[in-house]
Amino acid sequence: MRILTEPDGPRLAVTDRGDGNLALHAGPDPAAAQARRRRMERDLGVAAGRLLFLEQVHGTAVADADEAPTIPARSAPARERELAPVADAALTRTGRPLAVLTADCLPVLFATEDPSLAAVAHAGRRGLLDGILPRVLEVLAAAGAGRIRAWIGPGVCGSCYEVPESLAAEAEAILPGIAARTSWGTASLDLPGAARTQLTATAERLGLRLEVSAELSACTLEDPGQFSHRRAPGEGRLAAILVPQPPSEPPARTKPQAQPRPDDEDPAPHRDDHEQQRGGHRR
Repeated sequence: MRILTEPDGPRLAVTDRGDGNLALHAGPDPAAAQARRRRMERDLGVAAGRLLFLEQVHGTAVADADEAPTIPARSAPARERELAPVADAALTRTGRPLAVLTADCLPVLFATEDPSLAAVAHAGRRGLLDGILPRVLEVLAAAGAGRIRAWIGPGVCGSCYEVPESLAAEAEAILPGIAARTSWGTASLDLPGAARTQLTATAERLGLRLEVSAELSACTLEDPGQFSHRRAPGEGRLAAILVPQPPSEPPARTKPQAQPRPDDEDPAPHRDDHEQQRGGHRR
């Protein structure tokens, strides 16, 4: 698991094949995947069942993470799936930890100037064309964000994501710039490049200050350490995780320390030493 800690910002983590499958709907053993989720929470200092996973459907819905339940202890994998919001993005205003699962599609993590306001998104071909990323920026802006940093995580790159010429042309008509060519010269789609372009254009339209980072990026098809649905269908999914800072609590109010009385004002000059010292202790 790769962990990136931002100064005064969120902790970000991306798992790989070495960490095992984190999806309950893919891979041979849902119980093992569920156990890995709980271990991941412990490793990141997150309370058991609080890391929010989604039931992803290649749509554009943005779930309110703060309304989603904590997964009860000893829940079966099927029950955990039932409790997951059906959505491909999630937003928190209270610093709830968020995760998305991918294996060629893009995970995109969002932080704002408010440490507790953050979001995540699962953006594949369908999601990009249907506008999942602009939708997330719109929801963040409506929640009060003005400055946003987005991290594009591991996904299949334009040099590898081969598609039929007709599909590339159709996608290009919807999202100009997404069409590309593979390293061997056939039609492809550049998901990371299209995501960056779409995010930048949407931020400009909404008047947001946006920084897009590729620090967590990798090509899932080229890198054998990553899960790839194209290379090994059904093997598993990686998790991209964002742990925001929870809302800060106001500092506790303390009573001022009592000042010792001058000797000439001591109402009990004949107390023993122990009693005299007690007057200077914090209550």
